[in-house]
Amino acid sequence: MAIQLDTAFLKNAIRTVPDWPQPGVMFRDITPLLQDPKVFRQLVDVFVLRYIGREIDLVAGVDARGFILGSVVAHQLNVGFVPVRKKGKLPFTTIAEEYELEYGNATVEMHTDAARKGDRVLLIDDLIATGGTMMAASRLLARLGAEVVEAAAIVDLPELGGSKLLRDAGLNIFTVCDFSGH
Repeated sequence: MAIQLDTAFLKNAIRTVPDWPQPGVMFRDITPLLQDPKVFRQLVDVFVLRYIGREIDLVAGVDARGFILGSVVAHQLNVGFVPVRKKGKLPFTTIAEEYELEYGNATVEMHTDAARKGDRVLLIDDLIATGGTMMAASRLLARLGAEVVEAAAIVDLPELGGSKLLRDAGLNIFTVCDFSGH
């Protein structure tokens, strides 16, 4: 059973912050969606219903908004949660991947014991922009022997090319809404 969300409502509820974190960037802020308990529940349900029965072993959430949705989805699917963190935030032995984003470069890390060979992982974040963060997280999981079943997000910003980059790399993508033409 699929839950249908009003994507126009979602798009209107997502706050656009111009020129943040630097001039020219239109930041799409999902926190208003999280503040509305009915919308938050519907978002979680969309992801849970999509992945229940898909033999997911872990949910990997990308720092930081991917932690919010990812940990709740992992809990509802009764699977483990793996944080993909910004460099220098994890206390144990890590592996790292550098990537480009729409306004610079960054590095994400994961604990070396976060996933095992053969683990089937749902990779989740709040949005897909240039795809760099998701791509780097996917490479980290692959280095540990895990398989990314799908890369999922609330928002796709297709004009930035991230969803195309991820698909071209062989990843399956799922997003709830997109901001094409905005």
